[in-house]
Amino acid sequence: MNFSTFFSALAVGFFLTTVASAQTSSSTSSPIIIKFSHVVDPDTPKGRAADFFKKIAEERTQGRVRIEVYPNSQLYKDKEEVEALQKGAVQMLAPSLSKFASLGVKAFEVFDIPYIFPSSEVLHEVTEGPIGKNLLRRLESKGIIGLAYWDNGFKIFSANREIKVPSDMKDLRIRIQSSKVIDTSMRILGAIPQQTAFADTYQVLQTNAADGAENPPTNIFTQRIHEVQKYGIITNHGYLGYAVVVNKAFWETLPEDIRKILEQAINDAALFGNENAFQENILSLVRITLSGTIQLYTPSPEELTLWRKALHPVQKEVSDRVGADLIKAINDVSEKHGFMIE
Repeated sequence: MNFSTFFSALAVGFFLTTVASAQTSSSTSSPIIIKFSHVVDPDTPKGRAADFFKKIAEERTQGRVRIEVYPNSQLYKDKEEVEALQKGAVQMLAPSLSKFASLGVKAFEVFDIPYIFPSSEVLHEVTEGPIGKNLLRRLESKGIIGLAYWDNGFKIFSANREIKVPSDMKDLRIRIQSSKVIDTSMRILGAIPQQTAFADTYQVLQTNAADGAENPPTNIFTQRIHEVQKYGIITNHGYLGYAVVVNKAFWETLPEDIRKILEQAINDAALFGNENAFQENILSLVRITLSGTIQLYTPSPEELTLWRKALHPVQKEVSDRVGADLIKAINDVSEKHGFMIE
């Protein structure tokens, strides 16, 4: 072998070794870690959607991303989690929509207005259309990127005394999440709103520090609220949903292909989670009823009309806070679907 042939072979060997080394280094490099914190049980619509997102995101990124899900307020409680996201202590959350009011984006409390969504079709046209997307864009100035909306469901009342009509709410101390709109709603009913972290709800009710609460059936069942409340009424008066959000600075450092995969995974998890929420709320009502620990009341159409009329003034009371134009835009969607707005 002459020197020319020898050095050519040496160069080829060096090139192949370098490529192999690079491939090995790439395949063994540390994955991108995304900490996903939330405050509810894994066996709830949000908990299941988060776990489903973890599964498909890790599969589709082929190990380049690892999702660490922390449920049940393991890392942060209600009032702490959004601040933790902004500081980068966690990368992803799915907080209830009213949480963003504390950042100055008060319009998100429009979702707390009672009976503003007369059907799931109206709700999803709002969340998946221009209204919902515009609301998510308002978070960017706060260092947050909004990716999607996830449902939990519609809320019902529980209490330690029987409730059938709005006047039965008078003087009841009702646990609520932090929301000026919900606070206003309770006061209009004559109830006394008490803000408490979701993780503390069971204890507050068990010790009679509050008389009642409002929750979707899934939350009542998974948090065993039905074990410390004697009565409930299926009012379906308010919506509880979440926005899946990420830290903006972190999100913008991700490779573009990773962001696209994660966006699609979040949207697929929304479809999965929303269907699961619908089914699980029905199943939870059955489980709560069969438990025998709580008596659930189903109001008549006439009684439901009383509830809607009693709570309709909330729209006017909070219009300055959330935006009269936003309320009107949602009511226009309802009318398009054939619902009459008083």
